[in-house]
Amino acid sequence: MSRKDYIPRNDALFLVWATKMMETADERCLDWKIAPPSDIIGNKVTVFKTKLARAQDVNHGKVDVLEKNEARKDAEKACRTYVQGFLARNPIITNADREYMGLTVYDIIPTSVNDPVGLATATVKYPNKGALELNIKHVDSTPTDAKANYGFRIYFGVYGVDETTPVSGKFLRESRFTRQKKMLFTFEPEDSGKTACFSIRYENSKGKAGQWGELITAIIP
Repeated sequence: MSRKDYIPRNDALFLVWATKMMETADERCLDWKIAPPSDIIGNKVTVFKTKLARAQDVNHGKVDVLEKNEARKDAEKACRTYVQGFLARNPIITNADREYMGLTVYDIIPTSVNDPVGLATATVKYPNKGALELNIKHVDSTPTDAKANYGFRIYFGVYGVDETTPVSGKFLRESRFTRQKKMLFTFEPEDSGKTACFSIRYENSKGKAGQWGELITAIIP
């Protein structure tokens, strides 16, 4: 979608744009199943046209310019409201129609998102008591997707000295998502000496996760 404002800043060009948009929508309103713009915003555009002509007269005064500016604001606000309400996202209206009327052309084709590839792992640091810091990195021997902007889904769990730690990240029930390559985990004082287990998966913007990373274990300080 273009980020450029569809309404011209120049007063004369704005009048040309508004007139063309109204005339086109008036002509196609039955096909597009919309209210005719001339019934809704026509009067404000006409007032602006009159005020603009006065402001452009060689004998115009400050009052004429002020009135023209106010009329422009009213007409522009009305046009924006009409466009957003009837034209911008109307599925009946084609992008060719929008382009002809000088409106924003939207990309209506969904952006494809690749499935995550490769594996992620992490090294563990011990910044202070009761805390572990994961420094995430890609496993070099696995595939990469240079165009992807994946995040990381970190699965984790805490296990006491008498508990059996899992053999795979599939058995870890808690998780956090991050796009950063560092993640700090802080634990309760009573967790000191227990084993923290982690497994990391790449995750795309659609929420689809990649392969399970290796199980990472560390003793909570």
